[in-house]
Amino acid sequence: MEKKQIVAALEEIADLMEILGQNPFRVRSFRNGARAIEGLSEDVGALIQEGTLDDVKGIGTTLVEVITELFETGGSERLEELREQVPPGLVEINAIPGVGPKRALAIHEKLGVSSIADLEKACRDGKVAELPGFGKKSQEKILDGIAYRRQVGGRFLVVEALAAAEPLLARLRDDPGVARVEVAGSLRRRRETIKDIDFIAVLEKGADAGEVMERFSGGEGVVDVVARGETKSSVRLAGGIQADLRLVEAVAYPSALLYFTGSKEHNTVLRGIAREKGYKLNEYGLFKVAGNGGKRDGKDRGKRGGQRGGNETRVRCKDEAAIYRKLGLEWVPPELREDHGEFELARAKKLPELVTMEDIRGVIHLHTTASDGHQTLEEMVDAAREMGLEYLGVTDHSQSAGYAGGLKEADIEKQHAEIDRLNKKLEGEFTIFKGIESDIRMKGALDYPAAVLDRFDFVIASIHSGFTLTAEQQTARVIKAMEDPHTTFLAHPTGRLLLSRDGYPIDMEKVLEAAGRLGVVVEINAHPRRLDLDWRWGNFARRHGVKTSINPDAHVAEGYHHMEHGVGIARKAGFTAAEVVNTLPAKEFAEFVKTRKG
Repeated sequence: MEKKQIVAALEEIADLMEILGQNPFRVRSFRNGARAIEGLSEDVGALIQEGTLDDVKGIGTTLVEVITELFETGGSERLEELREQVPPGLVEINAIPGVGPKRALAIHEKLGVSSIADLEKACRDGKVAELPGFGKKSQEKILDGIAYRRQVGGRFLVVEALAAAEPLLARLRDDPGVARVEVAGSLRRRRETIKDIDFIAVLEKGADAGEVMERFSGGEGVVDVVARGETKSSVRLAGGIQADLRLVEAVAYPSALLYFTGSKEHNTVLRGIAREKGYKLNEYGLFKVAGNGGKRDGKDRGKRGGQRGGNETRVRCKDEAAIYRKLGLEWVPPELREDHGEFELARAKKLPELVTMEDIRGVIHLHTTASDGHQTLEEMVDAAREMGLEYLGVTDHSQSAGYAGGLKEADIEKQHAEIDRLNKKLEGEFTIFKGIESDIRMKGALDYPAAVLDRFDFVIASIHSGFTLTAEQQTARVIKAMEDPHTTFLAHPTGRLLLSRDGYPIDMEKVLEAAGRLGVVVEINAHPRRLDLDWRWGNFARRHGVKTSINPDAHVAEGYHHMEHGVGIARKAGFTAAEVVNTLPAKEFAEFVKTRKG
């Protein structure tokens, strides 16, 4: 069993134990174990073989036994026993926002509900509201949660899609029958959630399409062949996501890659521009249309090979950029292809030079063992240095976050002394900044009095509770926190968890206007379950002078690698390196946070 499957099994064990009302400390130990395994950079099998798995923080004797069994046999006796005790459907019900384990069990015992369909009917009949401890508001929230789950059903986090796509892409590139291949679709556009994976490929001369499709369909990780043909095959992968491979002719590859990358909205506008200029653009190529000003209502012709179809002449283009140039446009990076203002910039040849991973100089918003992180400060520093970064800003939780081991004043003194020691040791090589993730209290005040906040180089303000406030109340709360001169960054501004819950109600226009006016940086939280600030707010934010930072919110060093997902969202939002503050060199970053604090 692979690491990802082990993590899922441990999470399921914790869910089932919680539904059954078992010891909460044991439940938490399995959740912590899942997080610890997820964050491992070492191979699980190697740790098991060396007998050092119990050296990993959060992995005790019981977890070692369960993880070893999962790894070696692909199953767990404990998990199977728990599945037998929990009625079918309760795990899905438990995952509905507004339900949770205790309520799932109560609903099942009192109303006989054992599926989401049963739960929805019970809510619509008003039966759930009548249960002790529920009421009409809880019932409405559950119905909203069911609607949300239905809306996002069949979608996957970008990190899951990439993990599935990368080995497949590598195998296709190594396939002797494949001349060119690339990922297309929403994954290439770096959307925050993905429905399926698209590959566009060209055969090598003389290669057999059937053999290529057979190797694709029978590769490692494929659990089901949905369809197989000479030009398109679809498979279901181990994690449940579907992958499609399309084989196209070499001459059509640029247009096919463009078409299947999408988005549908971007393609619609692009085809309209082509018609205006006397061309026809589709997945088979760019064609010059003779007469009629390029305006034709007939079926697509001249689709395959050849130079001419009817009164259409193929315009040979070596790549996507050549197609855009023929249409009087700059090449549009895939991340921007959403019909979200990119055409105006492409016509004016003013598309931004988007931020890249190579631009990132430092990592901020991370947690250590001082609060709820799983590695020490020194371990997190070492990992950042190994990545070639220049600085790190440690931001453990503040005192109000008791659930996450928030720092008391004595803890702050201890951590700052350690930072001073490490900075002295690493002087000239690496810099550690003293930060804190301060909870925003219900009325907008930051955690700690001003005298304590003065000790930090910067403060990240964030909301972790009070999600039920109205949009007006939440907006006022956040703006008040940003008005505190100690606030340098606003973290995960909507509080959303992708595929789990929508963000809390908040007026983002007012928040971003205030951030621009006050000089507060609004982060793009790079954790794949957040990716918040949402990219759709990028144009608005930049118009109001808002800068961002791409922050991993890492609890283990492995979490630094989530930065690439944050960079993908920053690119979708149109941010350049100059608009991302952790692209600054260490000395300039120090000046930046000092100016804001001043």
